[in-house]
Order: sequence, then structure tokens, then C-alpha cells
Amino acid sequence: MLTNQPSSPALALAILLGLAGAIVAGFFAGASPMLLGLAVVALGMGCYFFAKFEQAVLGLLILRSSLDVFSAQQIPSAFAIGLDALALLYVTVSLLTGQTIRTDRFWWFFAGWVALQGLWVILLPLGGLGMDASSLPEAIREWVRLFSWLMVYLLVMQLQERVHPEKIISALFFALILPLVAALLQLLLPPSLLPDILVTRTFEGYSRINGTLGHPNTFATFVLLFMALVCWQLSRPSRQRWFWLVSLGLLAGFYVGAKALFSLMMLAVFVLVLIAPKLNPLNLIGGVLLFALVIGLFASSPFGQERLSSIIQTPLLNPDISIDRAILLSHRDGNSFNWRLSQWTNLLGQWQDYPLLGYGLGVTSKISIYQNLAHNDYVRALVEGGIVGFISFLTFIFVQILRLLWLIRHAPIKEQKNLCLCMLAIFLSLPIGMLTENIWSHTTFFYYWFTLFAVAAWNWEQQPQENPLST
Repeated sequence: MLTNQPSSPALALAILLGLAGAIVAGFFAGASPMLLGLAVVALGMGCYFFAKFEQAVLGLLILRSSLDVFSAQQIPSAFAIGLDALALLYVTVSLLTGQTIRTDRFWWFFAGWVALQGLWVILLPLGGLGMDASSLPEAIREWVRLFSWLMVYLLVMQLQERVHPEKIISALFFALILPLVAALLQLLLPPSLLPDILVTRTFEGYSRINGTLGHPNTFATFVLLFMALVCWQLSRPSRQRWFWLVSLGLLAGFYVGAKALFSLMMLAVFVLVLIAPKLNPLNLIGGVLLFALVIGLFASSPFGQERLSSIIQTPLLNPDISIDRAILLSHRDGNSFNWRLSQWTNLLGQWQDYPLLGYGLGVTSKISIYQNLAHNDYVRALVEGGIVGFISFLTFIFVQILRLLWLIRHAPIKEQKNLCLCMLAIFLSLPIGMLTENIWSHTTFFYYWFTLFAVAAWNWEQQPQENPLST
């Protein structure tokens, strides 16, 4: 059973905070009572983080799915900075007290890759990129976002041999509760009865649900990830099979409610990869039924019908429409795919002025004539990082695919192999979504992705069985 007694790092931290607290508290009390209150809250959270490390890490991960609706208040950014600070503080105290810091080979590769991205932050004020120092805040913000994923991976690695991986995955399902409750309210209530932060996005007069994820497309990838985890639960021997089947159907309904056309192709790839290694009549029927359910629900609405028919008016399916004509039409036909062609053409044209190193991290919206994200992560990587950044981006994706394939082959436990297969199915669908969407900007998705990526590589045969949330 997990102990509730403070660990050595917690005791060391208590001593350090006690010495510093007396000094800082006097300053804050004189400067502002509010600052003193914030300092006390931060102090309490830091002590809890060390004293209840396992529960604190899982609690922070569960909380992350509910924060994107507060983006205007910079809450997600503050969360990332706070999480980074806690992770670095934990590592520092652990090293000072002789505790082991758990890492693996992928973490070191990940750390090197994140460090490499810092090159574009350094070069920006030095005049080595297409943008100048005025874009430094955007570059720093983007690098901190990537660094926070690395810290999530590091924190989850410290749970190894403390919490069983299956318990961590089960705990992550709590992250679904608030987003799905918010999405249900968006489906059932008119906008006038919703809080401003939950009012849904509209597209051509149709509302789209986003839960607490800030954007319907982000909500779609988030739901797809948990659909994969439900599929993993269905692959395990369980008496709750009907519960997971019903959950999968409900998630499919929310998935359609996001009204994201790109998500249909992602789902097709996910289903294909998931059933291909174990192709039998039952798996084939299940995969076809899941995809047919989503397509049927999507096409049953007027919005879905319009979105599907709009593809015909693009060069993708209509050879009579050239790319140049599609770009001209995009200014008045409301076709989002033709608009994307115009956006990509413009961005690629500007990339040619700085082909090697690009313009800098997080600056695509400032370069775009539409003041918008690229809606194609490959174009974004090329424009922001040039050829060097584009190669590093593809390498990062490719290494993750190779690692999942290696784990599927060498994992000693069937449940671990099945999890890696579900994750591979998700990850191979991402490059498809990246063709027309800003998947790379779906921060919440990657928080949970790298949590699972760390857990999937553990030795599941040497993990404890206790409930991580027990007291």
C-alpha cells in the first residue's frame, strides 16, 4: 500500500520552505496582502505536491482537461509554468537528498529535441531568422509549451514502481468528466443560458461543441484519444464489457458533435491500424460499425451534409477546379478547404525567403495574411523552422512511431502490447489530421499523450497493484 508519510525530498523541502517562508512572508505582507495570500497558497500547493506526490501528479493531469476555456485569462500558460517549476524543484530536491530520478532513453532524446527547438528562440533576437526580436514572446511561449510536455513525461516517469500503469490509465478517465459535462450542456442548452466560457463556436450558422477544450477540433482529438483507451479496456478480460461498449458509443456521439471533418479521416486510419494486426470477422465488423456510426451521425445533420458536399467543390475531388481557381473562390465561397489552399500557398511563398531556418517558433499567425494558424502542421514546421526545423519535426514523429513498434514487439504483457497498439493507431492518425489541421497546437492532447507514452514503456511486470488514489 502506498505510504502517506512525507518522503525525504518532502522533509528537505519543508525545511527549505520554512526558512524562506519567514523572510518572504514579511516582504509580501508589507507589499500587498493579496500577494501574501497567493504566496501562502503556492506554499501550500508545493508542500502538498511533495508530501502527496503520486496523488498530486495525477490530480494535475486530470485538471488539465478543464483549463483551455480560461485561455483568455492565461490560466493554461500559468499552469504550464507552474508545472514546470514543480518538476524542476522536485528534481533539484531529489538530487540534493540522494533520491533517484527515473528517466529512459526516449526522455533523453525528447530533452535533446526540446533543447534544439531553443535554437530558434536564441536566433530570433540575434537576427538569424525571418522575424525580429518583437516576436520573442511568441517564441518563448511556444518553447515553454514544448518544455511542459517534457516535464509531464519526467513527472510521470517518477511514478514508476509507485503506481501500477493500469491504475494511472484508469485515473485519466476522470479527465473526461468536466469536458463531457460541458459538452452535454452545449448540446442541450441555448447559448443564452450558458456561461460565456462555454458558448460554442459557430461555423456557417451551425454550433459546434468544444466542452472545456476551447476549440471543437481540439475537443475531437481529445475524445479520439479516450476512444482509443476505451478500445484498450475492451481488449482486456472484464465483466464490464457492456459498460465500455456503451462508453465507446457515447464518446462517438460527442466526437461527431465537434463537427470536425478532418476527424473522420483520422478515425478511419485509427480503425484500420487497430484491427489490421488481429483481422478477424468480429474485429472487422466492430471496426466497420464504429466508423459507420460516426459517418452516419455526421452525415445525418445538415451541417455534416454541407461539409461533405463542400469537398466536391475543391481540387481534391473536382479536376475541373484548379488550385489557382480554388484560391480565388476561397475569398467568397466559404469553402474551408479552398481557404486552406490559399493559406498554404501564401505561407509557402513566404517560407522561400528564409528556407533554411524559417521565421521562428510560434510566429505563423503573424506571418499569415489571414493572421491565423497554418491549418497544416507540416507547413507550420517548414515556415517556423525552415528545412532544419521541418526535418527535426518529422524525426520527432518518426522516433515515436519506431518506439511504439518496438514496444509492441517486445512488451512482456499482453495488456501492455494492446495499449501500445491503440496508441500506435492514434499516433498514425495524427499525420493525416496534420494535413489540414493544427494538431500540434492541441496542447491538452499531448499532455495525456506523453503521460501514456511514459507509462507504456515501463516494465509492467514489476509494478505495484495498489490504487493510486487511495489514502
